[in-house]
Amino acid sequence: MVQRPLGNHHHGPDTLLVTSDTTQSEVAAEQTELLRDLISRAQVVLWDFDGPICRLFAVHRAEKVAQDLVEWLGFQGLHGLLTEGERDSLDPHAVLRALDRRRPGSDLIAELEERLTQQELRAAVSAMPTAWADPLIRTWTAVGARLAITTNNSPRVVEHYLAGRGLTACFAPHIYGRTQDLHLLKPDPHCLNRALRAMGCAPTSALMIGDTPSDYLAARAAGVPFLGYARDETKGHHLQQAGATTIVSSLETVLKALRSQA
Repeated sequence: MVQRPLGNHHHGPDTLLVTSDTTQSEVAAEQTELLRDLISRAQVVLWDFDGPICRLFAVHRAEKVAQDLVEWLGFQGLHGLLTEGERDSLDPHAVLRALDRRRPGSDLIAELEERLTQQELRAAVSAMPTAWADPLIRTWTAVGARLAITTNNSPRVVEHYLAGRGLTACFAPHIYGRTQDLHLLKPDPHCLNRALRAMGCAPTSALMIGDTPSDYLAARAAGVPFLGYARDETKGHHLQQAGATTIVSSLETVLKALRSQA
């Protein structure tokens, strides 16, 4: 673990980027305690799905999915509902949100959301597990924490992936994903609040693990402590710019910290 600012962005003294390739002797006790404190207070751990648990679009690329949604709209004669920038988006959720702003609650949104879900199900077959995620999930479950998924992806996709990894029992039934109320996607805290209510957990007794600014903003809005996962420097920079202060570059670091407390 080591405190290391990314880029030239200014960070406060409590900013922590934790890596797994440094020795314990290099770690200040204060930095170690930041991570351990987050872990020790977490009775419930809320996981984002695409990123911390797997790379959903590792093979079946997200930009191709976004392109498919835009082309489908064109076939329906609805190309004009998107701006040029939205039509060029590499993010399928951005396309979905744009349509929802113009046709909220419509059959069109329901059909487009289902189309995205089918593409996500295709992607789940070739999704790449995040390094150390599976053992971390199993270990956290074994030491008595309760886990939930809070994601902008379809809950059907999450269930399919977890079943394939033998992880369903670690989360079920607490999988809170995308509904057709697209305005409630993160950074809205809706899915986090659903999980907290269902699990009877106070926000301060939970921990959110996410890899995007929208994850951090949703956690902040829900009053839930946040642990950022950044698989590369760009991801870490974006999280820090959003305001995240404790970030790991490998889940191995979290696993080691958890095992040291078990």
